[in-house]
Amino acid sequence: MAKSKFVSLDSLSFQEFDENSELIPLMTSEDEKEINSESLPETLPILSLRNTVLFPGVVIPITAGRDKSIKLIHDANKSNKVIGVVSQKDEMVEDPSAKDINYTGTVARILRVLKMPDGNVTVIIQGKKRFKVAEVITEEPYMNATVREVPETSPEKNDKEFSAIIDSIKDLALEIIKHSPNIPSEASFAIKNIESNSFLVNFVSSNMNLSVEEKQQLLEINDLQDRALATLKYMNIEFQKLELKNVIQSKVQSDMNQQQREYFLHQQMKTIQEELGGVSYEEEVEEMKAKAKKKKWSKEVSKHFDKEIAKMQRMNPQVAEYSIQRNYLDLFLELPWNQFSKDIFDLKRAKRILDRDHYGLDDVKRRIIEYLAVLKIRNDMKSPILCLYGPPGVGKTSLGKSIAEALGREYVRISLGGLRDEAEIRGHRKTYIGAMPGRILQSLKKAGTSNPVFVLDEIDKISSSHQGDPSSAMLEVLDPEQNSEFYDNFLEMGYDLSKVMFIATSNSLSTIQPALLDRMEIINVTGYTIEEKVEIAKRHLLPKQLKEHGLTSKHLKIAKPQLEKIVEGYTRESGVRGLEKQIAKMVRYAAKNIAMEEDYNVKISNEDIIKVLGSPKLERDKYENNNVAGVVTGLAWTRVGGDILFIESILSKGKGTMTITGNLGKVMKESATIAMEYIKANANVFGINPDIFDKYNVHIHVPEGATPKDGPSAGVAMLTSLVSLYTQRKVKKSLAMTGEITLRGKVLPVGGIKEKILAAKRARIKEILLCKDNKSDIEEIKDEYLKGLTFHYVSDMIDVIKMALTNEKVKNAKKL
Repeated sequence: MAKSKFVSLDSLSFQEFDENSELIPLMTSEDEKEINSESLPETLPILSLRNTVLFPGVVIPITAGRDKSIKLIHDANKSNKVIGVVSQKDEMVEDPSAKDINYTGTVARILRVLKMPDGNVTVIIQGKKRFKVAEVITEEPYMNATVREVPETSPEKNDKEFSAIIDSIKDLALEIIKHSPNIPSEASFAIKNIESNSFLVNFVSSNMNLSVEEKQQLLEINDLQDRALATLKYMNIEFQKLELKNVIQSKVQSDMNQQQREYFLHQQMKTIQEELGGVSYEEEVEEMKAKAKKKKWSKEVSKHFDKEIAKMQRMNPQVAEYSIQRNYLDLFLELPWNQFSKDIFDLKRAKRILDRDHYGLDDVKRRIIEYLAVLKIRNDMKSPILCLYGPPGVGKTSLGKSIAEALGREYVRISLGGLRDEAEIRGHRKTYIGAMPGRILQSLKKAGTSNPVFVLDEIDKISSSHQGDPSSAMLEVLDPEQNSEFYDNFLEMGYDLSKVMFIATSNSLSTIQPALLDRMEIINVTGYTIEEKVEIAKRHLLPKQLKEHGLTSKHLKIAKPQLEKIVEGYTRESGVRGLEKQIAKMVRYAAKNIAMEEDYNVKISNEDIIKVLGSPKLERDKYENNNVAGVVTGLAWTRVGGDILFIESILSKGKGTMTITGNLGKVMKESATIAMEYIKANANVFGINPDIFDKYNVHIHVPEGATPKDGPSAGVAMLTSLVSLYTQRKVKKSLAMTGEITLRGKVLPVGGIKEKILAAKRARIKEILLCKDNKSDIEEIKDEYLKGLTFHYVSDMIDVIKMALTNEKVKNAKKL
């Protein structure tokens, strides 16, 4: 035997192995010849494998867990890296002895040793050539044995039968790789690139799905052609099994219905989720059922929930409908079915809270106290549906919070401004992806009770589109006879809204659908007088702004005269939003001086107001003098409260035409025409020469032409203006008027009386002329609003002229 050692064959391609490389080279024919020409060592450390057989040339990873195996690998890795690898007869034997191993094995070289976190050692080894154990020398600390080489008989180079077997092995191996889902397609490249026939046989034998015993039998065959033939036989069996398995699978797959398949996948997902530590779908369902037991549901609701949760259990959790169904059941569980907060029936406390938060608004406060009183006597009373109607900034929305506190209820609010989709109110049907309940049910879920104070803000600003009319959907919500069974498309069953106290807010009633308006109790929240605004600023606005800016009452004091100056000179509104902005400017002025450590007046003076806010900007509301004929003060209602407007008229030589300007609407122009025709028809009564109408053109103008104006209430003012113009008589000083006129000479009542009176007070008007039928409106107004005003009630247009015009001519009167 040659003296050279097996480990010294460094010229072999598979021995040029970099420990950091990731690719393990295949053995070539040259490598095989060189290995076969070398001799074995006399003794080898023997590593026994439990569940595999190593073939020459093949690279395999092995995990060593036994102490003996780990020591053997470490010792061999430090020396020549060559070991003998044999298989165990029985893989259950933990510490195999000489009688427990197969004596035919493969010499192997250690390519890489990896230490695992669990203490085991993974070693990558490559088979060299076969050997037979001659005698086991020692079994401690690991097995050592003398070995002898097992010669291999190879066929002639041009043996056609052997070549045919090799070609069959290659073709069949490629077919198996193609049809087997467990073998990566890259394996076909390895098969195609193997040059050595013996290595091909060994490589295929090693990777076939055979038992250890069958692989050991293949390893022990000395004749290469016989071994190749045996390998081909096993491959044929493997291929037939694979084909049969694929046929059976396709049959089973076609026979298995969708529900069975979904159930199978569901069980797999459940197992995977449990392995990952997540909550399984079954646990979610059980949690839902546990929550459902605690709910105060009626039999109908409970039955519906059981039906829907059973439906979810049958669903595949991966489909989109499952998440919709889960959201649906979550909503079902989170809605406050039959959960009510306990009302506080302390009427004095409720009145105290309402008075604390809001100054004035007596009608609203009285209605809330009345409701509480009835509820105290009879517990099951349906909640009222109130609509607070009035100009912006008078406290309609904030009143909802105070009412909720006074009643001891939860407070929720939704803004309906710009809402144009009916589904926002009634919800979407569950058939849509991303379906969700309407905002009514969402808000109740958020409130956590079925009897909150529910503010429907800006109900007059709901718009309609091709997606439906939300105001029509609100009919069901706000009808006491229907809302006990409010139907939400997402919930798919009735929900009781009868105990909810709905409070709608609106700036105008004209844009609200008549049927919707009919369902609500309208409470007119009018504007504030100057005195009320001053009081609100003193009690609420100034302390609020000081707090928001981090200051206290020590840093800034604004007395009532100065607050009144701010109200009159810098705001023109029915509410107090503009006033709050002006007060905020004053507070910021103080904050800036404090931050910059500059001196300033803590007690604000009139000069300080002008310094901070500038010169008064809104003095145009003031009454003007009566020195010019044809100028009359009228009273108007606007969305922001009452206002005064001036009707001006002038004569010029012409053919008797009438021109009307000032951005007036159709109704207002008609009022001017009626007034003109009435004067022409009754010229003798008013002392007017009828010839004037043909010789002079008349021009009527209402200032502030950029502001649209319309309505019939300026009729009496236009009549008075024209009579004053044609007669050149003065209009009574400090007089304002409002009322509609007819061709018969009658004066008709108009609306918005309180707002108009407040506007008159702001403008320092002393006397107001209006229709006799409006007297009932005046009687409903508080005395403090009427203080300093004198009212003249008329029913005929002739009475208007008698009351409004003096016998004194204006200065520089025209001679007509």
